[in-house]
Amino acid sequence: MNSRDIALNILMDINENGAFSNYTINKHLKGKENIKDENLIREIVYGVIENLLYLDYIISKASKIKLKKIHPRVLEILRMGVYQIVFMDKIPDRAAVNEAVNLSKEYGHKGISGFVNGVLRNISRNKEEMMKIDKVDDKDYLSIKYSHPKWLVERWIEEFGYEFTENLCQGNNSRPKLNIRVNTLTTTRDELVERLSQYGYIVHKTNYASDGIIIDNPTRITELDEFNQGYFTIQDESSMLVAQIANPKENSFVLDICSAPGGKSTHIAQLMNNKGKIISRDIYEHKLNLVRQNASRLGINIINTESFDAINLDRDLIGKIDYCIVDAPCSGLGIIRRRPEIKWNRKQEDIDDLNKIQRKILNNAKEYVKPGGIIIYSTCTIGREENMDVINDFLDNNKEFQLFGFEDLICSNENIETSKNGYIQLFPHINNTDGFFIARIQKNRS
Repeated sequence: MNSRDIALNILMDINENGAFSNYTINKHLKGKENIKDENLIREIVYGVIENLLYLDYIISKASKIKLKKIHPRVLEILRMGVYQIVFMDKIPDRAAVNEAVNLSKEYGHKGISGFVNGVLRNISRNKEEMMKIDKVDDKDYLSIKYSHPKWLVERWIEEFGYEFTENLCQGNNSRPKLNIRVNTLTTTRDELVERLSQYGYIVHKTNYASDGIIIDNPTRITELDEFNQGYFTIQDESSMLVAQIANPKENSFVLDICSAPGGKSTHIAQLMNNKGKIISRDIYEHKLNLVRQNASRLGINIINTESFDAINLDRDLIGKIDYCIVDAPCSGLGIIRRRPEIKWNRKQEDIDDLNKIQRKILNNAKEYVKPGGIIIYSTCTIGREENMDVINDFLDNNKEFQLFGFEDLICSNENIETSKNGYIQLFPHINNTDGFFIARIQKNRS
């Protein structure tokens, strides 16, 4: 099975079966040794998902058959071919067309391969014209050009304005660098930077997070002895800031309400020098296994995992917690760069449902913290409705809590002017991180 066969099967899993891109790619690439092929597969898969609406728009201009009448597998083959023709300069158009035709022969009759050949050659011959977006209104233009659902574009324009939304959509279609978090119980950031550089990795220190490293060329990085020995874990810089902003003291009692896969819990344990107690909860046992595995690999022994639904109140913990971490279930619209299928799977009603859960969990969290205790509320999304609206509503109804500034806890305050007010909102196109929201809420001491 060649690279494009694998890419096609991955895309079918994602677009037809609703599978997550990162898990599906890793599943199909397991045991594959050819790095060049792996990079090509990732490029095609992510490129097609990111540009889905635009690719379909181009196909619709070249095909006499309506998109909804094209067999899903044939449509994926066309999308792959168009992506290579339009976006991949290193692949000659002729090669892209031939590979698509060969794929179509495996999955259909001669008429199918002729159809694929005709559509793609038409696009190749008239590329400039086919790539033009015919006159539409501004919202439709952004939706097609950057392949984002129109409802999402409209939502962001209303909240952020047109120019900001265009830059945001463009940022969502960029490829994020891999971020890793140094395990400071085992090594230092400078020492790990030196080790990775000696292996030939191109590395940079993160801008805002004190324990983060950005890897430009991360191929096979989890196969290093340093990974297996717990020198680092994979985590985006934005997520690292949760523990950094919590700033927990040694011997604290911490509750991580929605903890899997354990990045925030293990980071908090590091900052507490592995002294104290952390309860890490989730509703799925297989996710709690990930927390345990990560903690074990990193040499952390103060984390206890428990299966518990955060929307329920645990009366045994009322008034006992120093730091409560609420990494709330959310729409995930801040991590479109990493999982572009999210923008196709989400609907407005999903956000409405999640909003009720977020408020319920935060209201439970307030019961757990002691006087003077800290709640960290975070999401990997960017809309006001799931972030500041939730926080403002909570503060209006709970006068014993207030936002607590933390600008001194962030390495650089560049483009983060709101940290002094007790919350931050990160954007991929501004901060080069995942879109992420963090609020630090403190309960009055008396």
